[in-house]
Amino acid sequence: MRRLLVLAATAILLAGCLLGPDYRRPQVAAPEAFQYAPKDAADTADTLWWKQFQDPVLDQLIAEGLAHNSNIAIAAANVEQAAAVLTQTRSQLFPQLGYGASGERQRSLEPAFAALLRDYPNPSTAYQAGLSASWEIDLWGRIRRQSEAALANLLATDEARRGVVLSLVASVANSYLQLRGLDAQLAVAKKTLSAYGESVKLFELQYKYGQVSKMNVVQAQSQYESAAAQIPLIESQIAQTQNSLAVLIGRDPGPIARGKSVDDLVLPQVPAGVPSALLERRPDLLQAEQTLIAANAQIGAAKALYFPSISLTGAFGGASSELSNLFKGSSRVWNYTGSIVGPIFTFGAVSGQVAQAEAGQAAALLNYQLSIRNAFADVDNALVANQKLQEQLAAQKRLVVALSEYSRLARLQYEGGYTGYSTVLQAEQTLFPAELNLASIRASLFASSVNIYKAMGGGWVSEADQLTAGGGRPIAPESIPPLF
Repeated sequence: MRRLLVLAATAILLAGCLLGPDYRRPQVAAPEAFQYAPKDAADTADTLWWKQFQDPVLDQLIAEGLAHNSNIAIAAANVEQAAAVLTQTRSQLFPQLGYGASGERQRSLEPAFAALLRDYPNPSTAYQAGLSASWEIDLWGRIRRQSEAALANLLATDEARRGVVLSLVASVANSYLQLRGLDAQLAVAKKTLSAYGESVKLFELQYKYGQVSKMNVVQAQSQYESAAAQIPLIESQIAQTQNSLAVLIGRDPGPIARGKSVDDLVLPQVPAGVPSALLERRPDLLQAEQTLIAANAQIGAAKALYFPSISLTGAFGGASSELSNLFKGSSRVWNYTGSIVGPIFTFGAVSGQVAQAEAGQAAALLNYQLSIRNAFADVDNALVANQKLQEQLAAQKRLVVALSEYSRLARLQYEGGYTGYSTVLQAEQTLFPAELNLASIRASLFASSVNIYKAMGGGWVSEADQLTAGGGRPIAPESIPPLF
C-alpha cells in the first residue's frame, strides 16, 4: 500500500509533463489597409448596422429571424453537444468511483454426494456489495491534450454558431433588399404596360378611321405584349424570394410585409477597419484557429501513446453467505492493484496515429492561412463592388433620363409627322429595360453594403447574438474552469 501511495504521489508530481507542441498563433502577413477602403469610413462595425436603412419592417424581420431561425437552433445544439464532449473528456483526469452488489445461490453437487462431505454447503448462498475506484494517472499529458482539443472544438463550434448568426442577418437583409428591388421592377413593368396599353387603344381607333395602317397597330401590340411578358417573370421571382425569406425567419412560406421602397431606403455608411482586425472579428477565422489548436493538441495525445499508462484500481465492501451479516466487520473485503501498460512493438499503430495527427495539424494550418486570405479578398471585393455600383447607379440614372427625353422627343416627332412610329418603338423599347436595370442596380448597391458588414465581421455579431433565442453569448476560454 505504501509503495502504491509513493507511486501515485510521484505520478502526480510528474503530471505536469505534456508531450507535443504548445500552440502559438502563426504569423500572418496582413496588408496595412484594404485596397478599396473609402476615406470617409465610419466606426460602425460594432453597431446594429441594418438600422441605418431606417426601415422598421427590415428591423422586425431580422429580429424574427434571429429568434426563430432553425439553423441557429441547430448550431446552438451543436455547441451543447461539444460542451458535453469536453465534460466527458475531462472526467478521465479524475478517479472514477462506482458501486456494485450481487447475490448468488447455487447447487454444485447432488444431495446424496454432498451428504458424504461434512459441512459442505449445498446449495450455497453468497452476497457481495462494495465500492470501486479506478484512476488512470495522466503522466504524459494524453488526457490533458485530449481535453485541450475538446475545449478548442467547443470554441470552434461556438464560433460556427456565431457565423450562422452573421450569415443569417446578411441573408435576411439581402433577401429583403432583393424583394424591394423586384417590387420596383414590377412597378416599372406595370406602369410601362399601362402606357403601352393606351397606345394600343389609340392606334386601334386611328386604324378604325383610316388614320394609320395595320402595321402601326401590330407594332404597338407587339410592344405591349413584350412588356406583359416581363410581369409574370418578375412576379415569379417575387414569390420565390418571399418564400425563401419566410423560411429564413422561421415562418411557413408566404407573403412578406413591405416597408420603405428601394428608392426611400438610406444607404448605410461603410464601416472602418484594418485587415489584421479580421482575425478577431470574423467568426469563421476564429473557428479555423480553434480547429488548428485542436489539431495541434492531438499531436501530443498521439505521442503519449508511445509511453506506458499507469492505472490504480481498488475495491472495498463486504461479502457474506448471509444477507444480514453483509455489512458486519467480519465480512469486510478489499483489494487494490496498480498496473503499468506500455507498447513494445505496435507495427505502426502508434506512429501512424502520430503521423495522422501531424498531417491533420498541417492541413488545419493551411486551412487557417487560406481562410485569412479569403477574408481579405472578401472585404476588398465587397468594398470595390460598393464603389463601382455607386458609379454604375449614377451612370444608369443619367441613361434613364436621356432615354426618357429621347422617347418623349421621338413621340413628338411622330405626332408631328416628321418620323415613323418605328422610331418611337425603338426609343420606348430601349427605355423599358433601362428602367428595370436601374431598379436592380439600386437594390444591388444596398446589398453590397450588407456584404461589407458581413465580410468585416465585428462587434455587431455579438449584438445580434443577444437577439437569438435564449440570448446566446460567445464562450470565452477564460470562462472554462482550468484542468487543475
